[in-house]
Order: sequence, then structure tokens, then C-alpha cells
Amino acid sequence: MAAAATTTTAQDTSSVPPLAYSGRVQLKELLDRSEAAVGQRVVVGGWVKSAKEVEKTAPPPSIATTDDTAREGGKGKDVSCVEILQSRIPLIRSILDVFGGGGYGQRKKRENVTAPNDKVLPPKASTAYLLLTDGSCAPSLQVVVDSSVATPSRLVPTGTCLLVEGQLERAEGKHAIELIAEKVLHIGTVDFDKYPLSKKRIPLDTLRDYSQFRPRTTTVATVMRIRSSLSFATHTFFNEHAFIDVQVPIITSTDSEGFSNMFRVNTLEQKAEKEKLETVYETEGVSLEHVKAAAKEKSNIVEHLERTESNREALAAAVQDLRKTNELASQLEAREKRKLGASFKDDKVDSSKEFFPFQTYLTVSGRLHLESYACALGNVYSFGPRFLADKTNSAKHAAEMWMIEVEMAFSQLKDSMICANDFFKYLCNWVLVHCSEEMTFVAKRIDNTCMNRLRQIISGSPEMMTYHKAIDVLRKSSSQAEDKKFETNFESGFVLTSEHLSYLTDMIYQKPVMIYNYPKEAKPFYARQNDDGTVAAFDLVVPKVWSEVCVDRLAQLCALFFCVEVFRNFCS
Repeated sequence: MAAAATTTTAQDTSSVPPLAYSGRVQLKELLDRSEAAVGQRVVVGGWVKSAKEVEKTAPPPSIATTDDTAREGGKGKDVSCVEILQSRIPLIRSILDVFGGGGYGQRKKRENVTAPNDKVLPPKASTAYLLLTDGSCAPSLQVVVDSSVATPSRLVPTGTCLLVEGQLERAEGKHAIELIAEKVLHIGTVDFDKYPLSKKRIPLDTLRDYSQFRPRTTTVATVMRIRSSLSFATHTFFNEHAFIDVQVPIITSTDSEGFSNMFRVNTLEQKAEKEKLETVYETEGVSLEHVKAAAKEKSNIVEHLERTESNREALAAAVQDLRKTNELASQLEAREKRKLGASFKDDKVDSSKEFFPFQTYLTVSGRLHLESYACALGNVYSFGPRFLADKTNSAKHAAEMWMIEVEMAFSQLKDSMICANDFFKYLCNWVLVHCSEEMTFVAKRIDNTCMNRLRQIISGSPEMMTYHKAIDVLRKSSSQAEDKKFETNFESGFVLTSEHLSYLTDMIYQKPVMIYNYPKEAKPFYARQNDDGTVAAFDLVVPKVWSEVCVDRLAQLCALFFCVEVFRNFCS
């Protein structure tokens, strides 16, 4: 009895537990512990990434002999020799049908008439092989569903949502384990013709029109898992170093930077604009919304034709139709803008009815709030969204971004620089340890040098230099290199651009560079002034990012350099 109890306990310990608030098992835990999970009954949920249906080969039917009929005591059905030949030998059956065949065809027809409720022949047996993913990891789990459990045609379309119960078994080929389905608890069907995802890669720009499906792509899902892990790592690092997390207001009446373009927060102007728009739409025979909806639908048709590799004539006609619809939408939009301009020209808004009694904005930075908290609590930090209304063609700047801002009491600039370097190395090491599968995908599909670059950053130290030294290095490089000439004259107070920073990190030093002691003209008003006229501020510049990661005492964390471009491509 004791030995049996010990064995049971060991088995329970090795099994993969379900999620705390759900009866299903997460695929990441399942695939990470595949050997221990073999033989376990689990419930998994997710959506079909790809699938195929394989028809089973039916075994040859057995033919009852005369002895079998005799053994049944004469109770078997009387079968004539002609019927046996017709059912077993196709050639003879065909010949007999031509010459009458003893009236078999007529008798069968007569049986159908007299017995209309006879059972229809069942569909051919088949097996569906599904690759199921739930977003917890990049790999998928193979699920085998027999046609006796669920209709395969309902399961195989890409994007179908499933909740399946079954037993895990070892699999052959590239899959370590597979789930033999015993019950299909839920099927969420999709319209396959309108579902944009397929086995082929879809350009990231195309996914902007399908925001609800973007997280289902492997690229976006991988980046989001990395970002979630880095967010947790951020709070872990500062918690380990006795920092206090402070939440700063998102809506504010102050400009923390002193020179930023900020988003205004108001309500009355939006209501007035909505009323004017409704008036314009009512006076027009054609609605701009309807034209845009038609353009969107025609764009989906074009993408479907391209994805299914249809004939060129149909695709060319669809593209021409889409172009005309877009031209009509542009004309209507331009006409409505002219009418709105004239409509709003003399319109005035009663500010006394505004929600806030004074003008408010979306915050650019929470540093002013953090400074007061640092004076009371010591070391503090904030991690949240910040907004900047600067129009730029660069993909490295977004209207909405998440920033880490840090304030440390009784610390010098050197202390802040050490903190920034330690924090960045901590993130690099964290992502290698906790996001190994995601990093493997990133190295394969996005940047094959990312993992080596992470290891180099962890093992090395950044190049430390003052702003004036950086200017001298760039000036010297520009004069010596014939293929590299910077257009801007290097003068004191000049703001280093992404081109200059990338040249320092990628071409000259080939590692992170930390630039400090800027001229006061190049930094905000609140930077502390040094005795030599410079201000105590620094930038941590990392290869392949081409912009500052840590600015002014660890003010900004953009995104980790190996996925920054991918992440920013999905900022709306």
C-alpha cells in the first residue's frame, strides 16, 4: 500500500497541471515537459494554425459463406448467387445491369421507394491532423482527431478555435508528443474566405487592416511575449534594488519637457465637430463611410485573389476596381474637408462647458511628479505610457510609447550611468534566459545576429565619452572617410541625430556608447548644470537601435534593440 501511494504521488508530481482559473493546460508547459506528459489526459484550447485531413483505407469486407449461413441456423438473409456476384465483382455487376441482371436494379429501386427512411451510407472515415497553438509559445501541438469524434471539415479551416480533451502520446517525426482527441468540447468556426491568415507570410503593413488578427501571427505574438517578459524584468530589477514604483498622471496641465508638442484633451470641440460631420453627410448623396467600406471590401477581394493565385484577368479587374473606388473616396474626403473648413470658420466653443476648467494634455513625461516623490521616498521609478505629438517620418518615434523614468536621491551622474548600464545588461540576460524559444524565432526570422549581440553586451562594457569627445570623433571620421561625409557642421549645442549615433555604435566602436555632459542647449531646462557649463545628462546608445535607450538618468527605455523595429511597426 505504501509503495502504491508513493508511485501515485510521483506520477502526480510529474504531470502537467492545468491553469489556475481554467481546466485547460497551457501548451508552453506541456511542450516543455513533453516526456513527463506522455500518457496524461489533458484539456487543451487554442486555434488551428494549419491542418490536413487524411482518409482512412477501409479494410476489405468479409464474405459470408454457405457454412456461415448454416451455422446461423438458417436465420441469415437469403442471398442469391446473382446478388453475390453483383456486390463483389464490379465487372459482372455491370454486365448484369446491361442484360437485366435478374432485376437487381429494379428491385433496389423498388426497395428505396418502399423504404424511404433507410439510413444513408456514412461518410468515409478519415483523420484530421491539426497544429494547435494557444499563444503561450512559438511551437504548436499536433492534435489527432478521428472522424468518429468530430466532423473533420469543421476542424481543418485555419483559425478555427477548439477546446479538445484527450490523451498525450509519443509522436513520430518532428513532433515529440501529440494529443489523441477523445472529445471536442468546443468548436469556434471561422469564415475561411474572409480569414486573412494562411500558411504564406503576410507583410506587416497588410496586417494593419486586420488589427484583430495581428496577435495570431507568430511575429507579433513573439514580440508581445518578449515585451511582457521585459516588463516583468523591469519591475523585478528595481524591486531588487529598493526602488518604489510610482504611478504618475496621464492627463496633466504641465509640460514636463518645456518644449514638447502635446496632445490636448477636450470634449466640446469633439462634440461640435461630430455635429458638423453629421450635417455634411446628410447633405451629400454619397456617404464617405460607405465608399471607404466598399474600398475595404474590395481590398480584401484583391488580397484573397493574390493569396489563392487566381487568374491574372480577375486579379487585374479587381485591382482596377479598387483603384477607382479609392479615387472616389479621396475626392469625397477632399470635398468634405473644404466644407468643414468653411463650416468651422466662424464657429466658437463655449469653454465654460468644458470638462476641465483649464487646458489639459496627455503627459509627455512624469519626471516633475517623480522629483517630488524622490524627495520624500528616495529612489523611485515609473513605467507607463507617454505621448508626443511630433509628426515625423521616422519609424523610431511613435505618438504613444512606454517609458521608464527613474529618480534617485543623493546620487551623482556617475551613479545614474552605472544604474542604467546594469539595468540594460539585466534585461539582456533576462531575455536570453527566460525567452529562449522566442529568441530562436527572432534569430531565424528577424535578425540572426541578435543573440550574439546580446552576449557581447552582457560580457562587455559601453564606451564612455563626453559630448565634445563624440563630436571630435565624428568630425575626424567625416574628414578621413571618403565614403562618409556628414552634411551638418559640428558646433557646440548641436543635437546628435540617429545617423551620428548609429555611426558611433555600429561603425566605429561596434558596441554600446554612453555619452554624457551635454551642452545646456542640447538638453531640457531641468538638467543640472555642471561647473564647466555643461549639464549632467547622458545617453546610452546601443547598436542597431540608432537612438537613445537611456536618456537623462535612465529616462527612456525604447524597446530592446533586436525587436525595436518590429514592435514599432505595430504602433497605430
